[in-house]
Order: sequence, then C-alpha cells, then structure tokens
Amino acid sequence: MAISNYEAQKAELEFIESIRQSELNHINKILAGEREEIRQIFYKKGFRGTTLNTVVDTICQDKKIWIETMLTEEHGLRKTALNPWRSAIVTFVAFLLAGTIPLLPLLTTFLTIQQQFIFSALFASFMFFLIGILKSFIVDKPLFTSGLRTLLTGSTAAALAFFTGYLLREITGVKGV
Repeated sequence: MAISNYEAQKAELEFIESIRQSELNHINKILAGEREEIRQIFYKKGFRGTTLNTVVDTICQDKKIWIETMLTEEHGLRKTALNPWRSAIVTFVAFLLAGTIPLLPLLTTFLTIQQQFIFSALFASFMFFLIGILKSFIVDKPLFTSGLRTLLTGSTAAALAFFTGYLLREITGVKGV
C-alpha cells in the first residue's frame, strides 16, 4: 500500500510537471493564443473592461504565475502534489497501526478459532469505523456518516478478500494451518 501510494503521488507530480512544460511550450510558441486563453478564463469569471485587461496583463507578465494559473484554471490541477515519500510513510504507519489491531485476537491461546475470528472481525469493524471518524475531520463530514461509510466500504472489501481466499482454498484443496 505504501509503495502504491508513493507511485501514485510520484505519477501525479510527473503529470503536473508535464502539463507545466506543455503550457510553457505553448506560451513560448503561441503567445497570443495563450494570452487569449487567460482572457477567456477571466472573462467567464465576470471580469470586463480595464479590470479584465489589468488581470490579463498582470498574470501574463510573469511566466510562472501564468503557467500556475493555466494549471489550476484550464486543467483543474493542484499546483503541487503531495510528497511521495511522506505519503508512503504515512500510509505504511497507518496500515501497521490499523492492521495490527484485528490480528490481536489471533495471538491468544484461550480463544477458540471461531472466537478469534469473531473478535478479529469486530476489531476490524471498529478500526474501519474509527478511520471513518478520523477522515470526517479532514473532509468535514458528519462523524457517524463518515464512520459508517468507511465501515461499509472496508467490510465489503474484507468480505470479498475472505470469500476469495475461501473459494481458492476450496478450488485448490489447500488447507490452512
């Protein structure tokens, strides 16, 4: 998961940079056309007359601002992406912390295998709900709704993984420990 997150963030950075280079090339080759794009963008936002001319002149006098404006206004991109290493590390730590809790019942010797499974499923459900609650603070959604949505999504993914493993075990005849 951490490697996938790293690769996704790195790809996003590379994509943003390729669009940035493309816009720079367009500015260097077809200056008037790119200037007109800026004019149209801000015209659609309601700027008119001398105000529109001032906005266009101000943006187009600095290529860096011009390109950044094109990234956000024309392409709908963030100016920067998340740091790939930081994203990978955060994902890895979160995966370890959230993934360890459901495994705790499996370390006990006083529970039957069925009890271990039930407690593990309950702990996993609790972690999914908790992750949803934590997510609600970032996305500004109601705690319970966000918790429930993440619980349902995570439970569905876990159930699919469980049944896939069960089906493969039945097909191959390989039995667990």
